[in-house]
Amino acid sequence: MRNFGTRYGRWMAVVAGAVLGGNLLATAPNYRLVAEIPIAGEGGWDYLTVDTASHRLYLSHATKVVTIDTATDKVTGEIADTPGVHGIALAPGLGRGFTSNGRENKVSVVDLATLQTLTKVPTGENPDAILFAPGRSEVYAFNGRSHSVTVIDARTNKVVATTPLSGKPEFAAGESGRVFVNIEDRNEIAVLDAATHAVTAQWPIAPGEEATGLALDAGHHRLFAGCGNAKLVVVDSTNGRVVAVVPAGNGIDAVDFDPATQLVFTSNGADGTVTIVHEDAPDKFTVVQTLATEKSARTMTVDPATHKIYLPAAKFAPAEPGKRPKLVPGTLKVLVYGPGS
Repeated sequence: MRNFGTRYGRWMAVVAGAVLGGNLLATAPNYRLVAEIPIAGEGGWDYLTVDTASHRLYLSHATKVVTIDTATDKVTGEIADTPGVHGIALAPGLGRGFTSNGRENKVSVVDLATLQTLTKVPTGENPDAILFAPGRSEVYAFNGRSHSVTVIDARTNKVVATTPLSGKPEFAAGESGRVFVNIEDRNEIAVLDAATHAVTAQWPIAPGEEATGLALDAGHHRLFAGCGNAKLVVVDSTNGRVVAVVPAGNGIDAVDFDPATQLVFTSNGADGTVTIVHEDAPDKFTVVQTLATEKSARTMTVDPATHKIYLPAAKFAPAEPGKRPKLVPGTLKVLVYGPGS
């Protein structure tokens, strides 16, 4: 996972509002910048996710997770001691959150009311993407370096399975007793059975390559894989068939889906854009807007209640020969975009 911005995803539920979505898209969605939220402190960032019920946004930031009130766009607190944190998974019904701490090969279990860490659970090497599967109250931590997934019982905080994968896992999504994960270096989506935790299928995503972001339209059984060759590949989640390929921007890292508006978003960090795609029908997709953001704005999440999208971005100093550019301290912010009239 790229430290200065990747993706967060969650187990997407079908949200009522297809009629609303059609009304919103009588014209182009016209997303525009509505706020910028400064984030203090040094270090990079990774996934972010939103809890619509509590109006809280979680942003991974170096060795902590920053919390933001989405009603006021203000930083409200933090989850401390999460070295190399990548992702945040939420289990609101249990009052718990889970962070994947890449540098210490552990998942933190957090009390969402107090933001205090209750315990830490060992994983494989460099846990990266993380997903809460509500049907079985389990957490899936995808280990980027050891090419595996650690499954944790969210009620007992015990590891119940460790499943090997064919390559480097990236973002994940789940529905109906199955979990899907991009295998970036093999250009495929792996399918895991939620009951047995075994890999049951490996679906090629050609012509897509090096997929990172993954989102799900559970109502129409469509997976959206954002690929490194500037393509959004749409896959039938019932059989693995590629049903559409949509052009997108360069440097795709995150993909998200808003069920109410039937919009798919890809954050294209290299171009500094978001490609906004409308699902006209389960096999028909139209690019309706290319939204200018900022270069480095690679990771993203959507709030399905407000339809706003959130993208962290920062400035980087010119790179020295043979080295990666360095983040300029104090420049991290979260860009907030919303649909206009």
